[in-house]
Amino acid sequence: MPPQLYHLVAFLVSAFVVLWTTPVVNKIGLQKGLVDLPGERKVHKQPIVRVGGISIFAGTIIALLIVWGTGGFGTLSADKSSEIWGVTVGGLGFFLIGLADDLFSLSPFTRLFMQIIIASWAWHFGVQIDFLTVPFAGLVTLPDTISWPITVIWLVGMTNAINWIDGLDGLAAGVSGIGAVVMLIVSLFMNQPAAALIAAALAGGALGFLRYNFNPAQIFMGDGGAYFMGFTLAGVGVIGLVKSTAVTAVLLPYLILAVPIVDMSAVIVQRLLRGSSPFIGDKFHLHHRLLQAGLPQRLIVLFIYALTLWVGSLALALAKVPSGLAYAFGATLLLGYTSWQVWRSSRVRGEE
Repeated sequence: MPPQLYHLVAFLVSAFVVLWTTPVVNKIGLQKGLVDLPGERKVHKQPIVRVGGISIFAGTIIALLIVWGTGGFGTLSADKSSEIWGVTVGGLGFFLIGLADDLFSLSPFTRLFMQIIIASWAWHFGVQIDFLTVPFAGLVTLPDTISWPITVIWLVGMTNAINWIDGLDGLAAGVSGIGAVVMLIVSLFMNQPAAALIAAALAGGALGFLRYNFNPAQIFMGDGGAYFMGFTLAGVGVIGLVKSTAVTAVLLPYLILAVPIVDMSAVIVQRLLRGSSPFIGDKFHLHHRLLQAGLPQRLIVLFIYALTLWVGSLALALAKVPSGLAYAFGATLLLGYTSWQVWRSSRVRGEE
């Protein structure tokens, strides 16, 4: 099989597995009572199964196993093989933490402690941020004493950022799917085909899940799905992009995932300024604010999709991917159109 087809196979296999297994997971979840009940911070009005992340995880892993078995990863060097295992096994660990929370409602500190342990394990196996960009100094190599905490903060923080935006039907799955597609393209351009395969499988799983998760959602991914996607995106960002010594490459993961990063950062700052715990949920996320403005849920989700696609297109342009500037121009037009729709809808609501 031509090497470039492995990524397409990974995407399609993952999407097919998710499309096939999600109804089964939904049926079992209803039978077992594994549902997310309506509440003050919830948008849905009826119980919905909350363990759809099982399908996303299964689709991604099965796709990677098939690609691996057919030689899609090629002959990896020892360090590259260790990095791939660090992301895939680390993703399993984060999925299990999230699934345990879905089933048994773990405390925030228990979840955080377990996340730090798994992220530290991944760092030990090569999922490491080795460089930082310092103004006027360029790339600076980091010692392990600095590399470890920065990597753990990135992996754990990105995992929770994806989980925190999972507040509207299809929002986290769509944002993650768009981010994974952009990482797939950039990783291939940076000559990191193994990392690109993981991104392709994750993109297929996330976008396939939208068939059942877009508004009105039939099933939720739960913490299991959000943790798995967040960690995997963060991990691919490290081994596929940050490992490059180009100054721009070091910045790419943060730009691609800017929407959930900025949203989480803004919410944490607001909670601290109010004297609240950063671990206690509220309604200060971007999607909550847009809901409070009276905007329809689908329009909010599509607007945030467009915003994610726009920053992703900027990453393509920054990476000097062929036609990257054209993609950025097109994404800017799309963002402008959705922004206009948001403005028009909010104005109509205000007049009512």
